[in-house]
Order: sequence, then C-alpha cells, then structure tokens
Amino acid sequence: MSPPAQIHAKISGPIVMIGFGSIGKGTLPLIERHFDYDKSRFVIIDPHDDGELAKKHGVRFIKQAVTRDNYRELLVPLLTAGGGQGFCVNLSVDTSSVDIMTLCREIGSLYIDTVVEPWLGFYFDKDMGPEKRSNYALRETLLAAKHKSPGGPTAVSTCGANPGMVSWFVKQALLDIARDTNTPFNEPKSREGWGQLAHKLGIKGIHIAERDTQRAKNPKPMNVFVNTWSVEGFVSEGMQPAELGWGTHEKWMPENGRKHETGCQAAIYLLQPGANTRVRSWCPTPGAQYGFLVTHNESISIADYFTVRDGQNVVYRPTCHYAYHPANDAVLSLHEIFGATGKMQPKWHILGENEIVDGIDELGVLLYGHGKNAYWYGSQLSIEETRRLAPYQNATGLQVSSAVLAGMVWALENPEAGIVEADEMDFRRCLEIQSPYLGPVKGYYTDWTPLNDLPGLFPEDIDINDPWQFRNILVR
Repeated sequence: MSPPAQIHAKISGPIVMIGFGSIGKGTLPLIERHFDYDKSRFVIIDPHDDGELAKKHGVRFIKQAVTRDNYRELLVPLLTAGGGQGFCVNLSVDTSSVDIMTLCREIGSLYIDTVVEPWLGFYFDKDMGPEKRSNYALRETLLAAKHKSPGGPTAVSTCGANPGMVSWFVKQALLDIARDTNTPFNEPKSREGWGQLAHKLGIKGIHIAERDTQRAKNPKPMNVFVNTWSVEGFVSEGMQPAELGWGTHEKWMPENGRKHETGCQAAIYLLQPGANTRVRSWCPTPGAQYGFLVTHNESISIADYFTVRDGQNVVYRPTCHYAYHPANDAVLSLHEIFGATGKMQPKWHILGENEIVDGIDELGVLLYGHGKNAYWYGSQLSIEETRRLAPYQNATGLQVSSAVLAGMVWALENPEAGIVEADEMDFRRCLEIQSPYLGPVKGYYTDWTPLNDLPGLFPEDIDINDPWQFRNILVR
C-alpha cells in the first residue's frame, strides 16, 4: 500500500529534471504524488534515455547532454518559461553542481542535487593529483560559492540517502543516546549546540554503515558491472581517494594518509581508491562486516558540522566515514574492475525492482565510543515493501528518491535559505516527509568493537587500549 498522495507543497514555476537514470525515474512518481505543479512545464533532460517513460507520464523529454558549453542557453529558458519560481532537480552525472546551482540562484530558481558533481572528465583526469580529485576539493568549491553569495534562493546540496538522509539520522541518534544514557541536555538549536552534545556524549566516530542484501534472480555474468544504483556514480566515487572525517581522538594515521593544506581541515584522504579500501563495521542484520571506505560528501560535512572550537583551536571532532557493503553482485563487479587494473566492464546493468528476488538495503549511522558503546540508527527497507510503496525503483533507489522529495519540500518551505547542506536542514521535518518511504526505521545498541573481529591467529598492529582507533577499523 503506497503512502497517500498528500500534496506537500506547490511549485509555481517550471520543473527541470536533469538526468533520468535510476534515481530520476524513481523520483518522477514522487513528484507527481506530492506536489501541485503545472505538468506542461515539467521537462526531463537526459542524453542516454529513450524518453518512453517520460512520455508515458506526459512529461516533455529532451535527449541531450547538459555541458559546460550549453548549460546556460539550455536551462535558462526552461526554468523561466511561464513565470513563477522554477525548480531544478539535478540527478545527473558529469554536470557541475556548483555551476548549475549558481545559475539557478541568479535567475531565482530553487535547486537540489544528491552529490557535488563536476563536469565530465574530472574523476579520471590523470593530470590532477589525488587531492584535487577528492570530494573534499569538490565540497570546498561549494563552500566558496556559499561564502561568496550568502542567502538568496535556496539550493540544497547533496540531499540523497547518503549524503543527505544520514545527516538527519545522526541527529536523531544523538537524541536517542542522550535519553538512554540519562545525559541531561536541551535539544540543540544550533550547529555549535549539536557539536557540544556529541562531545558531551563521548561520540568518537560515526560510520555510515550500510549492507545491501538485495539478490538478483539471475547470477552476474562476467564483464558486466551489476549494481542496485548508478554504475557510473559508484565507479566514479569508488575510484576517488578514500576519504574520511578525521577525529580528535585519533592517535595514528596510515602511512599513505594525507592532510589537506587548505579549507575546513575536517578530513584526510588516503593514496588509494575508496572502493579498494576495507574497514571493519557493524549493521544489525549481518552483525560485524567488512565495508568499503568509499569517499562521500557526508564523511566530510558531518565531521565538519560537529566540530567544536575554542577560538581557532579544534577541541572536538568525530571521525566519520562510509562503511559500505554493496549488493553481492556489485562486490563481484568491483573485484573484476580492480583485477583488470581499473578497466571498466563493457556492459553495465542496474537491477530493477522485478529482477530482485529478496533483500533489504540496511542503511544507517553507527555512532560509537559513548557510554553504551555503539548505536546504529537507520532504515531497513526491503524490496518487497519498496514494490508496495513506489514504482520504478529498488530499495536502494527509494531511500535516495524519498530524500530528494524531502529536500524539495524543505526548499519550498524555506525558499530564501541560500546554499545549504543536509546537516543544516530541519532533520525532523525532512524525516517526517521521508519516513513513509523508508520501511522500518529503528535503533540498535551493540557491544561490538573492531577488536572483536580480530581472530588472534597472527600478530596484529592494533591499539588494544582504545578499540575505536581508526588503526583498528582499517583492514590492512
């Protein structure tokens, strides 16, 4: 049974969706279900899709790539046609989020995306060093745009499942831990207040801990990259350097770890690809598991958001990183890529909702180091429930598209907020909009630590005095 078609807000101007891959297709019916808008001014732009689904829904389709050379002349007429305030929903790859967002704000349109995306060629540019190809560097371009032009039309940056929804989960998890540890607190009303609460609770770090157990009816063939969401998106970020928010409790750094010379200083990077970097983590269904330390914007933004300073001195910051175990077919696909020295398979395939036998995408945040050891809070959305809730997507996709829905509602309710990250939004309002699409949203305490996973059969380079050192989490 799908959620009722409740209209959350009115979009007075055109809607322009850039990108019509798995997330765009899943977002389309949510926009139809929850917004009042002029259908004749809804346009979808994608260079690869055939446009048949858009046509089925009565939406105009333009088969074209949005590029550095054409984005202004292409988007301005579409976003201003017929008056009202336009809304650009950027769900594409290889399009500069900051450039398109800046354009939208110039013409008074609202904007949302799920990643700080660069123009085509950035991720695999061999002339750029690892530091310049990092998400840290991309996020700094966003922060520079925000600093240059504060306030004005709202542009919501990086508002998918992660980055996005997980930032809202972190705040709810902190409130749960404070309650369950009998810690006196007033619910924070500011960024500084949230950082002080995390510090007070003793949160040493946060994993974006995910396990995708969705299984396909047919086994993965060789030379095909199979995934439950964008193959291009996953490979791009998987080939970037592993990146993590770097906490004040850390005493050790990997030999190939590097700090940044400029910017917010909240993160480090490793001189190796994230999708080939394993970490020890925990999710409720599998328990202890290996995850990939794939770079993500939220690893940096969450660590930055919860930083506590005394003047210029950093008093507290949690370590934060992704710990992602994708669907088994995607793990095999990565194994093939790295075995072939980084060469991508000639064919890609995203599993549709009807190709999956069973499974869930268990996506949440694991907050560790506090008085009750570790706490996972998140969504346990199954493919079966996804089919009942919304069309054209699997569980992974619905966690993303429903976050886009929540971010759009928030932007329409806060149209002059300027450039914002998910960490800065009203987490209660966003989860109120999104929760009907997330399946069970639950919290679990665990006594697991990374030291539990070490069998003791070989000498281990570990820190037995502090289980939550990154030294113990990184698989070496």
